[in-house]
Amino acid sequence: MYAQHERIPMKDFSAEVRASLDVGNFVNRAILLLDINQTSLESIVTLLLAKMLAGDERSDMIMKEGRAALMTHDSVHVLAKTVQGTSTSEGGGFDYDQSWICALCSLPSLQRRKVAIARLKHPANLGRTSQEIRFFILVLAPMREKGTKNALETARTFATLLADIECRQKLLEVRSAPEECMSSTSSRMDTKQTDSLSVPESAPETDVEAEEEFKQMLHQHAKDLAIQQSYPPRHSRTSRPSVGPFDNFNEQGSSQKCCIGRGLRSDLKRRLPHYWSDFRDGVIGHKTLQKVISTTLFLYFACILPSIAFGVLNDKNTHGLIDVKKVIISQTICGIFFSLFGGQPLIIMLTTAPLALYIKILYTICEDLDLHFYSMYALVGVWNSLFLIIYSFTDASKLMKWSTRSTEEIFSLFVSIAFCVDAFKDLAAEFEKHYLASECTGATAVALLSTTTPSSLLYNDSNTDPTTTLLSNISTQLSTTLASTPECHRDSSILYLLLMLGTLWLGVTLYNFTKSPFLDASKREALADYALPVAVLIMSFVGSYVFRSTEADLFSYNDGEALKVTKFEGITIGMVAGSMGLGFCLSLLFFMDQNISSALVNNPANKLKKGTAYHLDLFVVAIMNCFVSIFGLPWVHAALPHSPLHVRALADVEERVDQGHVYHIVVRVRETRLTTLFSHIMIGLSIMMLPTPLQYIPKAVLYGLFLYIAYTALDGNQLFERIVLLITEQAAYPPNHYVRRVPQRKMHLFTAVQLLQLGILCGFGFSPWPYLKMVFPLLILTFLPIRHKLVPFLIDLKFLDALDRSH
Repeated sequence: MYAQHERIPMKDFSAEVRASLDVGNFVNRAILLLDINQTSLESIVTLLLAKMLAGDERSDMIMKEGRAALMTHDSVHVLAKTVQGTSTSEGGGFDYDQSWICALCSLPSLQRRKVAIARLKHPANLGRTSQEIRFFILVLAPMREKGTKNALETARTFATLLADIECRQKLLEVRSAPEECMSSTSSRMDTKQTDSLSVPESAPETDVEAEEEFKQMLHQHAKDLAIQQSYPPRHSRTSRPSVGPFDNFNEQGSSQKCCIGRGLRSDLKRRLPHYWSDFRDGVIGHKTLQKVISTTLFLYFACILPSIAFGVLNDKNTHGLIDVKKVIISQTICGIFFSLFGGQPLIIMLTTAPLALYIKILYTICEDLDLHFYSMYALVGVWNSLFLIIYSFTDASKLMKWSTRSTEEIFSLFVSIAFCVDAFKDLAAEFEKHYLASECTGATAVALLSTTTPSSLLYNDSNTDPTTTLLSNISTQLSTTLASTPECHRDSSILYLLLMLGTLWLGVTLYNFTKSPFLDASKREALADYALPVAVLIMSFVGSYVFRSTEADLFSYNDGEALKVTKFEGITIGMVAGSMGLGFCLSLLFFMDQNISSALVNNPANKLKKGTAYHLDLFVVAIMNCFVSIFGLPWVHAALPHSPLHVRALADVEERVDQGHVYHIVVRVRETRLTTLFSHIMIGLSIMMLPTPLQYIPKAVLYGLFLYIAYTALDGNQLFERIVLLITEQAAYPPNHYVRRVPQRKMHLFTAVQLLQLGILCGFGFSPWPYLKMVFPLLILTFLPIRHKLVPFLIDLKFLDALDRSH
């Protein structure tokens, strides 16, 4: 194979006059074809050449020259000279942008430059590095043309526009031509037409309004590029990607004398200018309203159902002191408060499994030491808030600069495991209660029969056969015993398993519906957006109506006063001192959970543009948890995996294919407060649906939701991907950056180190001894020095950089 690759810089629209002139001149008279049905390279080139040269007297000769120049001499299926975008991968290499390609050539018989742009109706595979082509640009230029006007310079101009992923997304959203106009292009060209490059019998027609909209978008994007390129990237609000939690500190001048609250002031300065746009961006834009509605429903079900489940768990752990109603009220207050005053509105607040465990530990301590629970709970919550305020004012989040992707993914995978453990624990309890109950095994009947006296069985009158009398008495006694035995409900356990796994299966099937060939792209995307609410509603209907004759457990509900200020009864010096220690440990849990969730939301791969707010978010979380502590409501903090899933629900994505492996690239995310605000208003209104109809949601569906959230959280988790590689045939390894750059043995060694840390975390987190679980927050902190001080002794830094590139 003979090939030559050359790195070509993008056009600078702010400095190069010719770039803007070319866009202005060529876009207006360029050949533009929208949603053509051709999928082969030959048919696309044939169609574009025919349209470009229509009416030219020398079209046959120029078309032959174009075919010879565009294709390689040894193959008519390979383009000779192309411009294609590349992007830097996570590991420092580069990947081809396979959604567009620009072909170019210089022809001796051509008098003036020509440009054609085609948007394909279906993605086409045009070669190894062009497996998902949606846009095809063809540039023809005369052989004798000055350097600023040659084919390469013209191709650079349009390639610079198409290289922007947001521009491509907008161009894809331009409405397509009417079906009746496009139907004439459905027939394929025969072999003779292809060989002779003759004009097709019926060329595709495009909608004039769609053409104008397409051209206007290209014009506007060229202007935007010129504006953005006129300023240094650090001053660009619109194009600057999201950065890590610590890159922004260097922007503050060193002349500031007071460092207390510097990070908090930086967050306010960064986020306040975007406050009103956080509401506006939830209304304006293509498909924005559709995304906001679907994401609001997703958040409603993703928050209300875990709130009910954790409310049931807290009700059981505290004997009714913190119940379902209190959890829903806390979720509503904190969710609305954070959506209005939080720095990063895409973060979702939720009471979590670690918090439920901590509340259980606190209740056990109060029971053992005979302390007033609400008073102790409020003291711990106030101390926790005080420590969080100190962290936010002293820029403690700087410590998280040592948190790399591996630490975040270990914790994220631990949360997914925690969801699965909770679900299967409840499933085991359900089977033990009904399927394996003594009523179903006959042990109860045997025990009752054993208490029957032999004389009652042997008594008979002298005129009856003794054997007949014995059998009759045994039958009567057995009937009486079984009548007094509690009923067996094995069907309840089977239904529980069916509903839990059915919720998981239906939700995952709809979530992955975008990968199926059924329906069209917009309908597949809509079904994927509404996967969770559809799965919950359907399986709740199946459990509560279709199988209404089967007994099902309903969650308990106390219709009492929920908002009641704690009176702080029996406060002693020992309680204050003890609550301070418990509050400090709790603050570490809040600190780690909040910052790790924020880091995953602000991952540069999500392309957020409005900046971070780590210290401001920590301060807001401290204020609202102080309030809920005084009222005896459960604590909340940033939730995994709800927060990253919220970002993904508001995102537009682009599919890419690399050697048969499909992966998604985020194009843009709608950074809005409306989804969080509206969903929590709906959660607040749901209090009026307690106990009916919310009690019609079976507990099995609640825990099926846990499994669904745990599964969807694995999407994009590199640790889980490398765990799967341990049992994957080497020929099926994906061609990603760390597989290419890291030796297999080193890659699996790093995975083993992470699995060891995950095992230790699970050992402490799921320990049967409550007091041992208090070490859990400190354990997460110890992973940071392990990653930076011990792991480099096992794996070279160049391999670690590819495997564990920091955010």
